[in-house]
Amino acid sequence: MSLAITDEQVALRDTARRFLAAASPLARVRAVMDTPSAFDEELWRRMSTELGAAGLAVPEEFGGAGLGYQDVSYLAEEAGRALAPSALLGTAGLAVPALAAGAQDARAALLPRIADGSAVATVAWLAPGAPWNSTAAAARANAAGSGWTVSGAFSPVLDGAAATVLLVLAEGPEGPTMLAVETGAPGVRIGPLPALDQTRGLARIDLADAPATPVSDPGRGRDVLSAALAHADVVLASEMVGGAQACLDMSVAYAQVREQFGRPIGSFQAVKHKCAEVLVELEGARAMTRYAAWCADAAPHELPRAAAVAKATAAEAYFRAAADNLQIHGGIGVTWEHDAHLYFKRAKASLMLFGDVGAYRRRIADLIGI
Repeated sequence: MSLAITDEQVALRDTARRFLAAASPLARVRAVMDTPSAFDEELWRRMSTELGAAGLAVPEEFGGAGLGYQDVSYLAEEAGRALAPSALLGTAGLAVPALAAGAQDARAALLPRIADGSAVATVAWLAPGAPWNSTAAAARANAAGSGWTVSGAFSPVLDGAAATVLLVLAEGPEGPTMLAVETGAPGVRIGPLPALDQTRGLARIDLADAPATPVSDPGRGRDVLSAALAHADVVLASEMVGGAQACLDMSVAYAQVREQFGRPIGSFQAVKHKCAEVLVELEGARAMTRYAAWCADAAPHELPRAAAVAKATAAEAYFRAAADNLQIHGGIGVTWEHDAHLYFKRAKASLMLFGDVGAYRRRIADLIGI
């Protein structure tokens, strides 16, 4: 086992960092977050075509790069560093692994569209008001002639307002089944939801006899959902590591130039200790996230546990880095004009996404049998 970064991954990381700095500066992020979907369609198109973002983990036979989640992890870290308002988490984190665990026909029909960026996909499974750990089907699937229809409501749906394809968990005649629904089809209604993190879009989706095609085998929808959520934890943890690094870099840069009592505030022990402690937490989260990404590619039996630990560890590191960044900046850090609050909101919302740290610790205990 090797978690060392390869030359190819260094090139991917550095290219992604330069690309996002030019294509999605924080001024652009602020403009996009004022739109209903909080999604930069042009950015995602360019990320898909120039970086291969959507297709990194898609097999070559379906038009992807045929790489893995270690490579996706490096790209996600840079996207988190830039707060990129893209569909990376919903598409590469949820939809691609769901399809990979699904039926061959669904993979052949949808993965090429995802890989070339012509389709934005995500997974919907939660009923409005249900806790994140709920796997109860929020919709009903019915046979309709030679096809299927789905009726039900889902909320919140990650990247729901940006999606062109929804993979939905619905109760069918043989049990919970994952099906694909085109958002432009009849019977689909999508409404953006207000969110603490205005850089990541959430939506409510209502389906009324919307035409659908099966993704999983009948009754195997929960297996597909579990695979998707484990991979999404890896991508989200990677994003959070990148965001935490951005906060630490911002803190250190400010501490070097802000003076108080005739000295840079970075010379004071209280500030130095904050930065050092954030670095320790961040490096632990980065190491765990690297291991979880390796598991996604090489040890899938270890992935559920590793991904859960990575998400919980990265969530705590990011929230501490973002909170300490506000404190180090003082009054200016809590103004709308400063970017620190954007990272703080992303850190808090990401910590809660798919379940808070307490929920993940309980899941880890269950997975290791204690």
